Amino acid sequence: MSKRLSKQNCDGAPAKLKPDAAADELAKLAWAIAHPARVQIVRLLIGRDACMCGEIVSCLPLAQSTVSQHLKILKESGLIQGEVDGPKVCYCINAPKLARLKQLVEQL
Repeated sequence: MSKRLSKQNCDGAPAKLKPDAAADELAKLAWAIAHPARVQIVRLLIGRDACMCGEIVSCLPLAQSTVSQHLKILKESGLIQGEVDGPKVCYCINAPKLARLKQLVEQL
């Protein structure tokens, strides 16, 4: 039995689970990649040092506004970073955050 799970009560019902910060963190990161377009964006950025928003849009069969919304979600989660370069935004993967996601998934 996992350290985080407590034993069953005497009546056989499971005892309540304790709050788990790692579970919350995993849930937030998993939600950030819970859309196929966001998975594709992450894969694209893993293979490049950096990428302008327009380049990402050209690689996906989605409107620029839709891609921007997906980028916003990924950026808010911390999985990607975006740096303003004049009128353009250059995105890159946040390697430590991606490594943390992998670690959390492995701990399931």
